[in-house]
Amino acid sequence: MSLLARLFSTREDPRDGLKPLWHSTVKAAREPGWYTDCGVADTLEGRFDMVVSVLTLVLLRMENDPMLANQTGPLTELFVEDMDGQLRQSGVGDLVVGKKIGRLMEVLGGRLGAYREALAANDDGALTSAVRRNTTMADEAKADELAMRVRELHRRLAGIDSDTLLDQGIMGGIV
Repeated sequence: MSLLARLFSTREDPRDGLKPLWHSTVKAAREPGWYTDCGVADTLEGRFDMVVSVLTLVLLRMENDPMLANQTGPLTELFVEDMDGQLRQSGVGDLVVGKKIGRLMEVLGGRLGAYREALAANDDGALTSAVRRNTTMADEAKADELAMRVRELHRRLAGIDSDTLLDQGIMGGIV
């Protein structure tokens, strides 16, 4: 498609329908309970870790749903687009942004693997270990509470039907 055709096209971006889900994912990651009750560090790193953790749970929910599985890529693209913007706003130069985004994608991939494995095993110890390894904690003693709430969010997401998840995203009161 030519540049002019793309500029003047009325076609919707396939990610548009996922924006409510993306925004609610970020909102859920910012809920104060993660930081006050679960010991996640209320720092840039801790907040990033929670965005990635909640996004991971959403992606795990989507990947086993025939209606949503093909939309995990576009949702991940929204994550990349948002992180790219955040990096640029914080002063990271063009030459470094790509490398940093690559690293963020590695973090997301690692978190997906760790959480997928621990949740599938239905092993509280494995999940606690996974959240402890993958989350910047202000209070390590609360890692069990964090793992319990991650598991609860995983269960809640499984109970949200596909249309509701796309239209309304993650519903409030997560933690």
